Formats: sequence, C-alpha cells, structure tokens
Amino acid sequence: MARLKQYYDKEVVPKLIETFQYKNIMQVPKIEKVVVNIGLGEAIHNIKLLDAAVEELKIITGQKSVITRAKKSIAAFKLRIGMPIGCMVTLRKDRMYDFYDKLVNITLPRVRDFRGVSGKAFDGYGNYTLGIKEHIIFPEIDYDKIEKIKGLNICVVTSATTDAEGKELLKLLGMPFRN
Repeated sequence: MARLKQYYDKEVVPKLIETFQYKNIMQVPKIEKVVVNIGLGEAIHNIKLLDAAVEELKIITGQKSVITRAKKSIAAFKLRIGMPIGCMVTLRKDRMYDFYDKLVNITLPRVRDFRGVSGKAFDGYGNYTLGIKEHIIFPEIDYDKIEKIKGLNICVVTSATTDAEGKELLKLLGMPFRN
C-alpha cells in the first residue's frame, strides 16, 4: 500500500472528522483521481513533438498516456476535427498516491524561487488544478534528451463538496499553499 494512503487513513481522516464534524466516515473527502495533461498546439505542424510528450508523460507518471484529439475545427489554427493535439493520463489508487506524494515532496520543492502554489485554483467543488510551466522539474526527465520544454496541467479530483474541504484535505496531505 502507498505510504501516503496509510498516512491519509491514520492521520488525515481523524483531523478532517474533527475539523468538519462529520457524522459518518464515508463523508470524509478523499482524492479520487489525478489527471495529468499536456496540450501541444504545435503538434499540428510537428507530430514528433507529440511522440516525445507521450514518452515523457509515461516516464513521469509510470502509466501509458492517451492521445487527445481536437473536438472542433478552427481554421485560424489550421486545426481539423480528430487531429492529435495533446496527451493525458488518469491516475487512480496506488499510482495516484505515489504520484501525488512525489509531486508534493520531491518535484515542487525543486522549482526555483518556489514560495508555494496558489490556493485559489479550486473549481467550486473541491477539485484543484495546478499548472506547471516546465516538465523538466520532474527528477525522471533527463534534461539532455529533451527537444522542447513542455508545460503540463495536473488536476486533483477529490470527493469534497466544497473548496474549503478540498483545500483542507490537500493541505493535510502536504500541498504547499502560499495563501
């Protein structure tokens, strides 16, 4: 079992029950999934960028990624329906906890001039989205072998019903909020 899952069960659940006065243990919010997404608009012109992104996302998450395709045609961008424009991975269970643990304790502290992540990126239902400008902050990525630095989005989906519950859950699990 993942180290963070054990910590959640032993430490976080009792603190959340105490803070929000839950009557039932099933009301306690938990992380349901983590979605990691790389959007590559340049993949329209250079398909090799997409292949590299798929491979790098596999290295970062430990799971094969799915290629995302355009839903609409946009003439100004020379984009047609069905063209590949990114890749994504949905992590659940132990892989999700391992990735979140690595993100919070190893990857984010490696960012230069890091002062914490914004506490305002919640969607109103307790889900948190984090944008990373450079994927090279992950320790698995070999800086010499990459062609182009890519950004990625990490969306942490929780079972919380409000932003306050979601923020408290992520804070107890180690997310370094600055405000």
